[in-house]
Amino acid sequence: MNQVLSQVQASRYQAAMQLLMAGKLEAAFDIAHTLARELPGAADTQQLLGMCLGERGFPEEARFAFERALSLVPGNATVRKNFATFLIKQGKLFRSRQKFDASIDCLRRAVTIAPEPAFAWAELGMALRLGGDIEGALSAFEKAKLLGMDTLALRNAVNGTLQDAGRLDAALNGARKLVNEHPDFVAGQETLANILWENRRRLSPEEDPFDKFRLAVEQQPGNTGLHMRFARMLLSVNRAEEVLAVVYPLRRLEPDNPVLAWYFAEALEKTGEVDQASRLYAGIAPKWNRNTEFLNAYTRHAFRRKDIDLASDCASRAVELAPGNQESWANLGLIWRLQNDAREYWLFDYENLIGYTEILPPSVCSDCDGRFGALQKKLELMHSVSGEPVNQSVRGGSQTAGRLFGRNDPVLDELWLALKSAVDKWLATLPQDEKHPFLSRNLNSVRQVGSWSVQLASAGRHSNHIHNQGWMSSAFYVSLPEALCVGNENHAGWIQFGAPLESLGLELPPRRVIKPVPGHLALFPSFVWHGTVPFTDKLPRLTVAFDMQPAAQGS
Repeated sequence: MNQVLSQVQASRYQAAMQLLMAGKLEAAFDIAHTLARELPGAADTQQLLGMCLGERGFPEEARFAFERALSLVPGNATVRKNFATFLIKQGKLFRSRQKFDASIDCLRRAVTIAPEPAFAWAELGMALRLGGDIEGALSAFEKAKLLGMDTLALRNAVNGTLQDAGRLDAALNGARKLVNEHPDFVAGQETLANILWENRRRLSPEEDPFDKFRLAVEQQPGNTGLHMRFARMLLSVNRAEEVLAVVYPLRRLEPDNPVLAWYFAEALEKTGEVDQASRLYAGIAPKWNRNTEFLNAYTRHAFRRKDIDLASDCASRAVELAPGNQESWANLGLIWRLQNDAREYWLFDYENLIGYTEILPPSVCSDCDGRFGALQKKLELMHSVSGEPVNQSVRGGSQTAGRLFGRNDPVLDELWLALKSAVDKWLATLPQDEKHPFLSRNLNSVRQVGSWSVQLASAGRHSNHIHNQGWMSSAFYVSLPEALCVGNENHAGWIQFGAPLESLGLELPPRRVIKPVPGHLALFPSFVWHGTVPFTDKLPRLTVAFDMQPAAQGS
C-alpha cells in the first residue's frame, strides 16, 4: 500500500525538489534519504530518492528506488515519466561510453515504461544503430516520427542508417532532400558527402561528393561552424589547397582562433609549406598544450620535421593527459624506436602481444566443405553496396557501413561467439603488468565497440594505422587469393606490424609480418602500428575486423 506524506513531510518533499532543480544535490539527497527512511512505502519518497541518486551518479541504487516507487503506484504517469527520464539519461551515458548493449537495455525499458515520448524512441534508434541492429534502429526512428518527431537530427540519422542497411538510393534521396531544404545543417551535409564519397563510382560517378557542401559554404560566408566542418572533411581526403581557400578568409576574421590556425597549419604542411606550418603550430601550442588531439597532430608534424625532441615532448604530454589514448602511445613507442630505447619492445612486444589463432567455423557460417562459405557469400553481398570510407585505412577496396555484429543475423552472431571465445582464451594467456597501458587493463574478456568487413581488390591495401577507439583490435581472414597464403618473398597481402603511418615520412620497416590464412584471427593492442602489403590477383582479399574494450566476465 502506498503511504501518504503528512503535511510537514510534503513540505520537506517540495523543498527537496526545489533544491534538486537548483542543482543542490547533497542537500536534496539528505532530505530524500531521511524521508525514505521515515516512509519507505511512499511512492513520492522513493521517486525523489531515485531522482537524487541518479543525479549524484548512483544508477543502480536509483533504478531500485524508481522500481520501488513504480511498484507502489503502477499507473502513476509522473513516476513513469521521471523513471523513463532517468533511464534515457543512463542510456545516453552508456552510449557515450560505447556500452551499447547497456544503453539499449536502458532505453528499451524507458519506452516500455513511458512509450509516448518521441525522443526516447529516437534515442533507442541511435543506440540500436551503433549496436548493429539496423532494422531495429529504423523501426525505432519510425516510431519517433509517428509520435510527431521531425527534427533534422532524426531525419539525418535515418539517412545514415539507410546507408548502413545498404539502401543506398533511399539514403541518397533522403540526404539530398535534407540539404536542399536545410543547407546550413552541418551534419546533413556531412552525411550526404559521406554517402557520395563512399559510393561515388556506383551512385554518381560524375559528381564531386562535396559539391553541395561547397555551395552551402559559398552561400553562407558568416557560418563559421559550417566552414570549419567542411575544412575538416576536406583535410580527411587530402584536399589541402581547397582547405586553405576555405580557412584563409575565416582567419582574417578570427586571427586568434586556434582551431582555424591548426587546420591551416595541417593544410600548409600537406602542400609542402612545412616551415610556415611549423610557425603556426608553435604559436598554437601554448594555448592548446592540454588538448590531446592537438598534441597528437603536433607530434605528427614533429615527426615529419625529424624533430624527435619535440615529438617526444608532445607525445609524453599527451600520454600523461589521456593515458587511454591509443595514438599517443603509438607515437611514444615510435619515438622510443627512433631513440633505440628498449621500451619500444616493452610497449609493443611484437612477439607476445600479437596473437594468431585458428577459428573453427560454426556450422551456420560454413559450406559443405567446412569452410566459411556462407559467411563469405553474406559479406560479398554487403560489399556490393559498400565503398571506400572517408578517413579510413582502406586503399583500393570497400568497407561495410555501420556495425557488422549485432544485426540479429544467425551467421554473423555465430561468428561473433566463436571469435569472442578465441579472444577470451588468448587474453587469459597474457602476463600481468600494472604499468603497461594494454596489459594493465586486461580483464580476460571483451566487449566490442566496432566491427566491419573489408574487401580489398588487386593492388589494394590497408595503409599503416592504429585504432584510437579500441583497446584491442583484430583481423579475421575469411577468404584470400591462394597466392597470398604461400610463402611469397615480397609478403604480398600479408599483415605487417611496426611500420608507422606512411605520411610521417619515417620509412621504417615492419618489425613483424604474418602470413594470412583463411579461418585465422590476428589479435593485437590497438596502439600497435599495422597495415598490409599490396597484392596483385584477380580474386579479392576478404576480412572481418573488430575493436574491443575490456569487459568484466559476464558483462
